[in-house]
Amino acid sequence: MDYHDGHPACGCGRYRHSLNVKTISMDKPFARASVSDDLAVLRKNWRSDIGAAFLVFLLALPLSLGVAVASGFPPMAGVLTAVVGGLLVSRINGSYLTINGPAAGLIVVIYGTVQVLGEGDAMAGYRYTLAAIVVAGALQIALGFYKAGRLAAFFPASVVHGMLAAIGIIIMVKQIPVMAGVQTEGEAMLSSIAQLPRGLAYFVPETAFIALVGMVILIGWPRIGHPVFRRIPAPILVVLSGILLGEVFGLAALKPGDAFMVPKDLVLGPDFLVSIPGSLAASLYFPDFSRLFSLAFWEAVLVITLVGSLETLLVASAVDKLDPERRYSDLNRDLRAIGIGNAVAGLIGGLPMIAEIVRSSANIDNGARTGWSNFFHGAFLLLFVLLLPGLIGRIPLASLAALLVYTGFRLASPQTFARTLALGREQLALFVITIAGVLATNLLTGVLIGIASKLLFHIGRGVTVRNLLSISYSLEQQDAETWIVRVRGSAIFSNFIALKCELVLLPEGGTVVFDLSDAYLIDHTVMEFIDRFREDYIERGGRCEIRGLTNHRALGEHELAARIQKADAS
Repeated sequence: MDYHDGHPACGCGRYRHSLNVKTISMDKPFARASVSDDLAVLRKNWRSDIGAAFLVFLLALPLSLGVAVASGFPPMAGVLTAVVGGLLVSRINGSYLTINGPAAGLIVVIYGTVQVLGEGDAMAGYRYTLAAIVVAGALQIALGFYKAGRLAAFFPASVVHGMLAAIGIIIMVKQIPVMAGVQTEGEAMLSSIAQLPRGLAYFVPETAFIALVGMVILIGWPRIGHPVFRRIPAPILVVLSGILLGEVFGLAALKPGDAFMVPKDLVLGPDFLVSIPGSLAASLYFPDFSRLFSLAFWEAVLVITLVGSLETLLVASAVDKLDPERRYSDLNRDLRAIGIGNAVAGLIGGLPMIAEIVRSSANIDNGARTGWSNFFHGAFLLLFVLLLPGLIGRIPLASLAALLVYTGFRLASPQTFARTLALGREQLALFVITIAGVLATNLLTGVLIGIASKLLFHIGRGVTVRNLLSISYSLEQQDAETWIVRVRGSAIFSNFIALKCELVLLPEGGTVVFDLSDAYLIDHTVMEFIDRFREDYIERGGRCEIRGLTNHRALGEHELAARIQKADAS
């Protein structure tokens, strides 16, 4: 058998077999229609797309405001980003049903960037961060052109989930005091965690009640079985209830900042409502590039690029699985479009954007058929801020904080830990190490700590240093329609991009057999990929089998847990 090693960096085409392969991608390529065809699609689907877009708009408005406030940006910055994501990115991206806008996953990155670059000056930090967003957008455009979409596979699943869980914890720690009407000092995350119980000993009853009502709605509303009620997004009900209770409690005039016995490093209030300028034009700010040559600036650029790109690629792939028509996104085109959107958003005062999973799922659930729903959701947001800006200024910050705490909890819920444990104790250890690394340092360093730990675990299990970056496999054409993929050595997150690139060249409708008998170790990330490939290939009319796993023992209870070769099979 002619085995070969994939190229360590990529593996795509560098060590090609001289096999008669008809190059038809398994993933149906995204085809951007011409203007006339695009308008024909609009005429055919506008009713379903507008209906879905309106409900997504109701969901996106409070989330965009909340993400902006939590990020240390003006509230309107989140809406500006969602408008750009809808009106511009929807027309140039590589996906069908994703909704683009600001997301909770970037709160930690942006808030930290504002603090570090501003050095205590919030407005200066905001404008420096805008410049970092513009440069990060340019990097994303370049990554898209260099087909970096496949590099999302390089990040091990447990590390990615650990990063997201850490983000969820940070969001909760920062937003729970806002729910109580308290502002605490201290920017270090471990310090903020330590201050949390003390800060909550002093709270504003009015804001705490508004936040509690919001949490009850978020938890209880999805349990209502009536289909009409379920179509109304819970976040918009949280905001409407907050506005009503804010009027009842007179939040606009409430000033409890001088309350008796409150420690000097705690502040109650004094602002309890969203503060916005009187017009959309007054919400526009422009970036300051004067820190372009500082190390802190480029650290911020790299983190924004890494987290934003990774989340976009993961979400776009997840949304493809939800698409009723089973269409596939062009991830490289999507990355370029997000980069263009981020550059534009940064130039006018907006947050960075990603393909956002909650809004995208709601878009699909409410009957969207094409990318025009993303466009219309941006149009609805623009019309709202032009016609009813005063209504935004009556939204309590506690309501937005409740939305974000709920989002943070979903990212770091006990079920997330339980699912990771089912994949094996090693995966749970990586998950926890990544969380601890992010909380103790920062997002980029925490992710690197998680990846390094994963590599050390593999070396400890006997994987050679060479095998960490190079996979040994063969692709044999058994007959006209049957392909045998044989893997030997270890197939792990850091080396299987080469194999992945080969597999997408296989023709549809045939038979693909994975023979893993000689594989020493198959980690969870690769197991997950092979399983997803098998499902997709079968759904598109082909057959796919996985052989040889009886020679391995699972390292966890989950069916996709990592597998290692049994001692008596080696």
